[in-house]
This record gives sequence, C-alpha cells and structure tokens, in this order.
Amino acid sequence: MQILREALTLEEFLDLPETKPASEYIDGQIIQKPMPKGKHSAIQGEFVPAINSVVKTQRIARAFPELRCTFGDRSIVPDIAVFSWQRIPRDENGEIANVFVIAPDWTIEILSPDQGQTKVTKNILHCLKHGTLMGWLIDPAEKTVFVYRPKQETEVFDEPNQVLPIPSLVGELHLTVQELFNWLI
Repeated sequence: MQILREALTLEEFLDLPETKPASEYIDGQIIQKPMPKGKHSAIQGEFVPAINSVVKTQRIARAFPELRCTFGDRSIVPDIAVFSWQRIPRDENGEIANVFVIAPDWTIEILSPDQGQTKVTKNILHCLKHGTLMGWLIDPAEKTVFVYRPKQETEVFDEPNQVLPIPSLVGELHLTVQELFNWLI
C-alpha cells in the first residue's frame, strides 16, 4: 500500500487522472492498490464470468472487475463489485454509466501477497454501512474466505466442502471453498 498524497478533497481526487494499478480515496488520502499477482488475477478472472453466467442474461445482476465506486466520502475500487440489475447506473442512452456513485450490493476483495487485511476490511465495512448486502475477503494464501454481512458476526470459511454464502440476488450461484480455490490450479 502506497500513500501518494495527503489532504485532498474527494472532488480534487476525482479530477486526477486514473493510475495503474488504481488509487483509492480514503479519509482524505490517496492510496494506490498493489499490483495484482497471479493468484489474485486467476480468482478474479474466473469469478466475474462465473457470477455473470448466472445473473447477467436474466438481467438479475452484473459483476464488474475493478470498478470505481464513489460513496460515503470515499472512492474505492473493489476487485469485484456486483450490482443488482435495477441499481446499475445508466446514462441517457440506457447504457451502463461510466460513474458509479453508490455502494455495490456485493463487494469482493482478493488479497495479494503484499497487501494487508486492515485496509481491505475497512473498505468492506464501509460498503456494508452504505447498503452493501455482503462482502467477501478472499485470502488465497490461507485458502480462506471471510464473509461480512451488515450487523452480523464475520464468518470464516476454510473447509474444502463448505458451501459459501451468496447474496440472494445471485441465488443460483453455488460455490464451495474447494471450487473457488480450484481456480488456482
């Protein structure tokens, strides 16, 4: 995690050019996300189409990789942001908008080896405070998924046959811990 600059307003941050990897605006600071590594990329690359194959054609929801979401005086870029179909911002042509100023319905973060859990967990908790139904923190090194829900105790899933809880808007998706981490093979 690299702090690039301090004491900017959210509006000033949003006027800056995008960085690669993405930078986030948290508590008045610009913090650049670490560059995704292999395991992170593999899980993200498999997970987005797995979600979309269940919900997109039926116009139930849609998963977006690395989408900037600005709300609650923060601008974050979850690894995967899932929005119910009716909440996806649209432009005047009815197409997906470029700017999302709402929290996702489901936020998914995948830890990279050089990334600490604290900032990522704080982003998930921020999302939950602003209407997110569920947050996942996937730790590939530990083969563990932490599941966060509003005003509930954090759940830990690390047994291969455990079925992972999925938000109701993606109800037809069925995934065990082992199936998730088999994407690393």
